[in-house]
Amino acid sequence: MLAIAQRAAPLRTSRALSSAALPAVGALRTKYTLPDLPYDYNALEPYISAEIMQLHHFKHHQTYVTGLNTAEEKMDAAKAKKDVREEIALTQALKFNGGGHINHSIFWTNLAPQKQGGGEPPKGALANAINADFGSLDEFKTKFAAQTAAVQGSGWGWLGYNKATKKLEIVTTANQDPLLTHTPLLGVDVWEHAYYLQYKNVRPDYLKAIWSVVNWKNVAERHAAVA
Repeated sequence: MLAIAQRAAPLRTSRALSSAALPAVGALRTKYTLPDLPYDYNALEPYISAEIMQLHHFKHHQTYVTGLNTAEEKMDAAKAKKDVREEIALTQALKFNGGGHINHSIFWTNLAPQKQGGGEPPKGALANAINADFGSLDEFKTKFAAQTAAVQGSGWGWLGYNKATKKLEIVTTANQDPLLTHTPLLGVDVWEHAYYLQYKNVRPDYLKAIWSVVNWKNVAERHAAVA
């Protein structure tokens, strides 16, 4: 197991999740892998503890990666046998584990230690867009926290870009459903494993603290790529 204070290797690029990248049935499939964190497990303290980060990344995200690889292997076998019933039965496992992998791969890069710019407010085009669509950064944070805290059970809060309206919007998704209606710019995990060891059942406290380590530079890069 990785030591808590160990410096993680540079972030690896995980295999793309677009359908165009999927190999043909029967072809050798490249397995998904757990991306390394671009910072230490303890680098986000005191806002997110090292214990949470280690369990969240090394245990939970790895579980989604393992589940996704298993589901895809079974799906390949079902397609080879032309077993449509089995293919249908496997779609939920693909959605859950694939979504978990997509969401967490975004989440880790959406965060940064304060010594690496975490918590510094957005600038430039992203700041202008937030002001135009929400009034101000503070108003955005208030609206985001309210909508995300209200997620029933487990899920995610997102700042997404609506390509149709060319506006920023706050969206929530249930469980590990990926954000498909918008381009995801910033995702915040509100499953209990993301905060319970530190914040217990007070989700709003976690949502308040996380702004201190949000990597707005990463969010701005994602925004610039689509806006």
